[in-house]
Amino acid sequence: MRIPFAQIDAFSDTPFGGNQAAVMPLSAWLDDAVLLNIAQENNLSETAFIVASDDDGVDFDLRWFTPGAEVALCGHATLASGHFVLSSDTALDRVRFRTRQAGMLEVARADSGYTLKLPAWGPSPKAIPEIVAALNVAEPVETLWHDKGYALVIVDDEAVVRDLKPDYAALAKFPIVAIVAARGEATDIVSRVFTPYYAINEDPVTGAAHAVMVPYWAPTLGNSFTAYQASARGGKLTCRLEGDRVVLGGSCVTTIEGTFLLP
Repeated sequence: MRIPFAQIDAFSDTPFGGNQAAVMPLSAWLDDAVLLNIAQENNLSETAFIVASDDDGVDFDLRWFTPGAEVALCGHATLASGHFVLSSDTALDRVRFRTRQAGMLEVARADSGYTLKLPAWGPSPKAIPEIVAALNVAEPVETLWHDKGYALVIVDDEAVVRDLKPDYAALAKFPIVAIVAARGEATDIVSRVFTPYYAINEDPVTGAAHAVMVPYWAPTLGNSFTAYQASARGGKLTCRLEGDRVVLGGSCVTTIEGTFLLP
């Protein structure tokens, strides 16, 4: 079986930035074990699989796999999937994806890039001392949790975020996405995101993490602000809260196109 393959840098307007995702269109769903094996072979933070749909209001069904597991939501691979579809058909101005755990998502053209609509997963205050310890955060300002498996740890300074050295082995025991964030200097907020349970120690740019952070920061910063994820690759996002939706803005660059050969 030959499966089309594109590797795309999401949340970046130049190659080698943002977060890499593989996008692979299928004619029908393969077994979950096969999808996971493909994601492990790609060895990127995320592989997105899309299947065209004839249902009203749906363009594609979408699922995401890390090398370790299927995930409930992935923003950068959704943005990459939108770029894959929209760059293939200039007549389209938006594409709608149906997902299994995050509902309907949409990617639309916007200026030189795209907007991505995700659910607003506002977190609630919760003590998470074991996660804080694994992150090696000495004095968090606040800790929060969302039941989809997102831990949000607020610290008082951007330097704390940038200098953080988590204990990945300890953190890998928790099936979570761990976010550490603070007010930024050049952007309104700065964050880093760690997902060792899913076989990625640090995720370069994480749209889903901003689906959790934007509702948290909006009462302080207003409904529109900027964000930077301070990974080694780095990524800039614009953020907006619209009711129960988080709208993220960013660009994509396709770096590799080819065919995946499945025996």
